[in-house]
Amino acid sequence: MSGPVVVGVDGSPSALAAVEAAAQEALMRGARLHVVHAFIWPAMHVPPGGSPLGPPAGGVRESVEHVLAEAVERALAAAPGVVADHAVIPGEPVTALEAESRTAQLMVVGHRGSGGFAGLRLGSTSVHLAAHSHCPVMVVRDRPVKDGPVLVAVDGPRHSHGAIAFAFQEASLRGADLVALHVWGTWSDHGDTRPLDVVDLIGDVETLQAHEEQLLDEALSEHRREHPEVPVRARVVRGRTRPTLIEASRGAQLMVVGARGRGGFTGLLLGSVSQAVLHHAHCPVAVVRSGLT
Repeated sequence: MSGPVVVGVDGSPSALAAVEAAAQEALMRGARLHVVHAFIWPAMHVPPGGSPLGPPAGGVRESVEHVLAEAVERALAAAPGVVADHAVIPGEPVTALEAESRTAQLMVVGHRGSGGFAGLRLGSTSVHLAAHSHCPVMVVRDRPVKDGPVLVAVDGPRHSHGAIAFAFQEASLRGADLVALHVWGTWSDHGDTRPLDVVDLIGDVETLQAHEEQLLDEALSEHRREHPEVPVRARVVRGRTRPTLIEASRGAQLMVVGARGRGGFTGLLLGSVSQAVLHHAHCPVAVVRSGLT
């Protein structure tokens, strides 16, 4: 592992929760914590000081310094001993954070920023970074279960390699169990109204279940050898993927997913399952794009 753990802040409660999680991640990894605040005001040539009609300490510079100072203070309180620095980056937050991800080992953001709308469960910055970041992205939302397992959604050996590797790493760092969950189903499981189910016609359910268990075992075997210290519970569940994963996240301290599933289209960098858990999971979610680990 190399590079800092980067966390984006904007002064929102969601961002401060992300700072705490990022500080703990940096301390576990022996990495530097890099706190960044990005905004477009410098590009708009707005004076950094206060307005002539307002208080002298009411300018943009003072507001930014307050946001960063509060974030660093929160980081040091959450993870005493962590080494933290901070920076202000002119430009759009999405663009700035994506650029920061090129040299980071992990990017951490809150699920919603200060500019979000009440009806939106997930901010645009979080979604964009999950799809385009050059390192794994952790989106911090509901408080995790501290003694819960790390949960990884497994699609298959090839599609889930990066997510599984990251999940084993996280479980090892946290001293936690790892639950590897593979969800499979048929047309009838997804509420299809067709009179016949092709999957049910080609074999009995027990045979199909055994096949899916074999796929999961193959996906985990290499990582089990590399991390013998991690207790692993492999679960194969027949059902609907999105609600099953979301329900399983209730007892987890972290959920790890890949960016795209087997059913994804080439032009879609973030699959529907990944988006669903980002919006509705009950714990922080890490999204790992293929080839990032």
